[in-house]
This record gives sequence, C-alpha cells and structure tokens, in this order.
Amino acid sequence: MDKLTKKEEEVMKILWKLKKAFVKDIVAEFPDPKPPYNTVSSLVRILQEKGIVGFKQYGNTYEYFPLLSKEAYRKRYMKEIISDYFDNSFSKAVASFMEEEKLDKEEIEAIIKLIKSK
Repeated sequence: MDKLTKKEEEVMKILWKLKKAFVKDIVAEFPDPKPPYNTVSSLVRILQEKGIVGFKQYGNTYEYFPLLSKEAYRKRYMKEIISDYFDNSFSKAVASFMEEEKLDKEEIEAIIKLIKSK
C-alpha cells in the first residue's frame, strides 16, 4: 500500500470519525472553504480503488466506509517514519520528540511508565 496523499488522509480522518458516510457527509465535515463535491468524490473513488475504502450501493448512491483502521495505518507509517528518519531506532525517535516537543514532566513520566510496562 502506498502512502496516502495529504488530501486522501483528510478524507480518511473524516471516514474514521464518521464510520460510514456518503460523499455529501464527507464534504460537510471539511472546514470552510469546503472542497468541491466532485473533488471529494474522486478522492473517495481513488481510496476505494486502493482497497482502503469499501462501499455499499443504494441505487445510484454509494455509502463509503473504511476498510483500513486508523490504528493499522498509524502503525504502518510510524514504522516507516522511524526507519526513514531515525535510522530504525525507536530511542532516537523518542529522544527527538523529547528535545523538539519540550515534553513536560507528566508526559515524560507517562513514557517511562509505558516503557517499564513492556
């Protein structure tokens, strides 16, 4: 599976949130200015062709739903980011987040607790 484009990710975030939706429902979830209906329809069809979105047909209308969970997508691309940008080192990734994001004490303690529980 190829990485989703930014626009495809936006559509998927909406579908993950709504669980199932018609194109008009997806368009309604976008902030103003909303993208054209045809643009969103094309993106959904591309996602459907990629096997990421399924549909149920009601006459000439299609209701779409995600076939790929948000968790599965996140897991796959977090591994890719760690591989591509942190030399496949989770510790380098965590160190980078700690330095760049200026984590507070509670966040650091939560990370340590997660590590100890593994």
